[in-house]
Amino acid sequence: MTLKRIKMISIFGMLILCFLTHFLYNWFPNALFSIFFPVNESVWEHMKMMTSSILIWSVLEYFLFKKYKINNNNFILSVFLEISLSIIVFLIIYLPIYHFLGSVFILNLTVLFISLYFVNIISYYILKSSSLHKEVLSVIGIILLYIIYGILTYKPPFNYIFFDKLENKYGINIYEV
Repeated sequence: MTLKRIKMISIFGMLILCFLTHFLYNWFPNALFSIFFPVNESVWEHMKMMTSSILIWSVLEYFLFKKYKINNNNFILSVFLEISLSIIVFLIIYLPIYHFLGSVFILNLTVLFISLYFVNIISYYILKSSSLHKEVLSVIGIILLYIIYGILTYKPPFNYIFFDKLENKYGINIYEV
């Protein structure tokens, strides 16, 4: 098993985890899960789905790297960049499509796949590069991102990317229109 092969598998592993994490809050509604998994069908809440899937898969990746003795550097930085860039890439591609066509399932999956593909390529090169010593900043960045998710879940701005059209609400069953 090589680093490249693991990163190729990771794209599909993360994609499968996105399907699972999409429903976790509905299956186990609680305050902790509301921070890590989508609480409604808004565009923003789905960023949590992608972020948590990347984070969960990265734990598995870590053990695969150890099992197959794959040398890598900047693992935590790689995870942080995967998470951050996946949000940016997804929103840049998806928002124009969403604006003109609305939510189209096959397009949503395609954009999700493209985003995960792109961030795994970036991750591959970060893992292969020399050590950048940004682990602490990366951990802080991941923690801050989840703090932001928590705040925006319970106090979302009244903006269309935070609005759940299916339930006609913002946030977590609090701000109904």
